Amino acid sequence: MLFAISPAKALDYETPPVTSTHTPPLFIEQSAALIDVLKSYSPEGIAGLMHLSDKLAGLNVARYQAWSTEVTQQNAKQAVLAFNGDVYDGLAAKELSEKKLNWLQEHLCILSGLYGVLRPLDLMQPYRLEMGTRLPNGKGKNLYAFWGSAIADYINTRAAVDSSGILVNLASEEYFKSVDKKALKPRVLTCAFEEHKNGQYKVISFMAKRARGMMLRFAVDNEVKKPGDLQAFDRDGYRFDASASGPDRLVFRRPAVT
Repeated sequence: MLFAISPAKALDYETPPVTSTHTPPLFIEQSAALIDVLKSYSPEGIAGLMHLSDKLAGLNVARYQAWSTEVTQQNAKQAVLAFNGDVYDGLAAKELSEKKLNWLQEHLCILSGLYGVLRPLDLMQPYRLEMGTRLPNGKGKNLYAFWGSAIADYINTRAAVDSSGILVNLASEEYFKSVDKKALKPRVLTCAFEEHKNGQYKVISFMAKRARGMMLRFAVDNEVKKPGDLQAFDRDGYRFDASASGPDRLVFRRPAVT
């Protein structure tokens, strides 16, 4: 099975990577085209476009100016080790062995506004460009128009050599929207994580993000091969709820966290 997750806003380029193994980004020409667009913005323009503070806008303008098509271990880091948000806390990729990182490399697609799709060990330079950013470009008014069917086409290529024919969606709605469903060939299986609160179960964003990472870690640790394997996920108190699930949606619930 293949898995899809979102990137993170927070980045870690200070901690040395746990592996020297790396691969080049696959859509570097497209990324360069977006960087050229971003370079045309002033810090004030980036602040308005992305709703950032002046400090963060200045930081990212500097990142765009420094970004290069020449990717090295000096100016970039493996994507799965560079992202540092809730999903990646749940995954804890820094603790993975070389063998498990290689398994992840073969099964994970990280969706990205700038890079389209990143494999875990693809070298990534620091950036900020959320998929939902309304950035006018040569292909349309936003990044969904820019990427078109390219992300789905790439996933189709990966899925063609995967016997399961399944893409497990662990990404946010904002990012999974970038996958053209009409062009996508594998069956999509979405995992949802719900908390019991005020007498009902609901998705709580930051908890769901961490749970998605934990599910991916569970998949890595167990080298899952079929949807049924995911139902055994039981970390941090979550349990599979068959009554709330469907053929293409696996729901995991846990009682109120105190």
